[in-house]
Amino acid sequence: MGIVDEDIALVRERADIVAVANQFMQLKRVGRRWTGLCPFHGEKTPSFSINAEEGLYYCFGCQAKGDTIRLVEELQHLTFVEAIEWLAQQTGVTLRYTDRAEGEGRKRRQQLGAAVERAVEWYHQRLLTGADAGAARAYLRQRGFDGDSVRRYRLGWAPDEWDALARHLDLRDEVLSATGLGFVNKARRQQDFFRGRVMFPIFDPQGGAIGFGGRVLPGGEGPKYRNTSQTALYDKSRVLYGLNWAKSEAARADEVIICEGYTDVIGFADAGLARAVATCGTSLTEEHVRLLKRFARRFVLAFDPDAAGAAAAERVYEWERRHDLEVVVADLPAGLDPGDLARDDPDRLRAAVADPLPFLGFRVERALAAVEGRSPEANARRAHDALEVIREHPDGFVRDQYVVTVADRCRVDVDRLREMLRGKGARVKLVDPRPARRRSGELPELSALRLAIDGETRQEMLPLLHEVLFEDGLHAAAYRALVAAGGDLHRAIEDADPEAGELLQRLATEDESGDPADVRRVLLRAAGHRELKRLRAEHAATGDDSILPLTTWLGQRLAAVAPDARPRRTEEDQLLGWLAERAEERS
Repeated sequence: MGIVDEDIALVRERADIVAVANQFMQLKRVGRRWTGLCPFHGEKTPSFSINAEEGLYYCFGCQAKGDTIRLVEELQHLTFVEAIEWLAQQTGVTLRYTDRAEGEGRKRRQQLGAAVERAVEWYHQRLLTGADAGAARAYLRQRGFDGDSVRRYRLGWAPDEWDALARHLDLRDEVLSATGLGFVNKARRQQDFFRGRVMFPIFDPQGGAIGFGGRVLPGGEGPKYRNTSQTALYDKSRVLYGLNWAKSEAARADEVIICEGYTDVIGFADAGLARAVATCGTSLTEEHVRLLKRFARRFVLAFDPDAAGAAAAERVYEWERRHDLEVVVADLPAGLDPGDLARDDPDRLRAAVADPLPFLGFRVERALAAVEGRSPEANARRAHDALEVIREHPDGFVRDQYVVTVADRCRVDVDRLREMLRGKGARVKLVDPRPARRRSGELPELSALRLAIDGETRQEMLPLLHEVLFEDGLHAAAYRALVAAGGDLHRAIEDADPEAGELLQRLATEDESGDPADVRRVLLRAAGHRELKRLRAEHAATGDDSILPLTTWLGQRLAAVAPDARPRRTEEDQLLGWLAERAEERS
C-alpha cells in the first residue's frame, strides 16, 4: 500500500526527530548535535548522535543510521508505511494513498478492526462476569491462569448460544461475515462463528485486534481449537499470536521463541521469557519468517521440528541462508508442552531455551536416539539414519563435522561415512568471506564533506569543491552524490551507493568548525602535489623534457596558494580548473 509522495514529504518536514527519539531515550545537547545512549546496542558511553536540522541519526558504536522515519521503523518495529502512519498521527498529517482503492481498503480494514475490537471486549467481560462462564473460569484456573493473566491477555468466553455476539454487535450481514465473527445461516439469520469456547484474542504487531483462537472446554463438542477464518485482517500464513507483546523483548534479546499454542506463549511469558510467539494452526511459513526477522535473527523452535521431516528441514536451511538467521531448537522433555512446563518446572523451561541445540544437531540426536540397542547392527542403522539427516544440510563443512560426531557415536569408520555421503552427490557450499573495507582516517576531505552537508555552510562549501580534490574514492563518491542531488542531503543518501550513503549519514551527525575557504585550500594544495608527483614520475619514466615546464609552472602555482602567501581566490580557481582538465585528460 503506497502513500502519496507529497504526504510522505510533509510527514518528514513536520516530524521532529529529537521529539520522537526522546520518547524512547534520554538525549543531551552537545554543541549543535544531540547525543544519548544508543537504543540499538548496549553501551555506557553515549555514541548515538542526532542532527536535528537534517533529521538524521548515526551511532558511532553500532553504525545504526537513518532519518526520522527509519528511527520509528527500528524503535517501533514497523514497516515503512506503518512508520509513516505512526508519524502522521503524531504530526497531524492526513495521509492520502496512491490510488482510491488503497485508501478505501484501509478504511475497510479500520472498520473491520473496530468490530473485532468490540468483540474482544465483549468476550472478555463475559468471561469475567458471565454466570455461564463459570466452567471456563474453572478450566483456566486449573491451567494456571490467574486473574492477572486473564486480563493481561484479554481472554474471553464465547457463550454456547446461536447469536449472542451478533445481537450485541448489531453489524450488517456483510460486515459480520467479513470479520469472521459470524455468518448468515440458511434461515437468513445472523449466527455466531464461535460458541462454547474459551477465546484467545489475536492481535497484529501494533496491537490491533484481528481475530481469535477458540478452545473448546474438556468434554465439549467440535475440534479442540477453532481459529478465525481467512479475512482481510486475518491470514494465518502471516499471523503470529503474541507478537504484539513479544516484539520489544525479542528485539532486545535478538531472539524469538516460536511455539505452537496460545497457552505456550503465555507460559513462556510467565516463566520470564516474554519473547515467544505461536503460529495459528499452521506450520511456520516464509511470511512468518520475513515478519520475525524484523525483530530478531535467532529463532528458537520450542516444538518438535523433526516431525515435519526433510522438506521442512530444507526450508529451514534456506531461511538461514537467505535471511541470515540462526535456527536452534529448545530440547524440551517429551510429552510436555511449554505451557505445562512453565507451570510445573519453569527452571527447566528456561534452561532449554538458554542452551538450545543447532537445528541439524537436534535432528541428528533424534535420529541416533530412535534406534534401540548397542549391537553392531543397531549402530549401523543409527549411522545410516543420521547420515540421511546430515545429507539435507547445504554446507559441506557443517556436514563433515556431524559426520565425525556420528562416526564416533556409532563406532564406524569416518572415512567410510564420508564416502557414503559423497556417493549420493551431496552438495558442498563454500562461503567466501568478504573483508570489511578499511576506513580512511580523519582527513581534510571529511571536513570538506561535513561542511558541504551542514545547512549553515553548504551553500558556501559545495561550489568550492570539485571531484579532483578527493583522493579517496569513497569520499569522491559521496561528493558526486551531493552534487547530483543539488545539495539535498536526503536525496544524496538515498541515491548514493550504500557505502557513500552511509558515510554521508555518519558525517551529518558530526560537528565541523573549519572554515570552507581554508579547507578547500588544504585540499587544493594536496591535489596539486599529487599531480606534481605524477608529472615527475612520468618524466623519470619517459625522459620527455617537455614535461619540465609543466612541473615548474605547477610548483609556482602551489607556492602562490600556500597559506602564508595569502592567495587570491582567482589564483585558487585557476589552479583547480587546470587540475580538473588534467584529470579529464587522464580519464
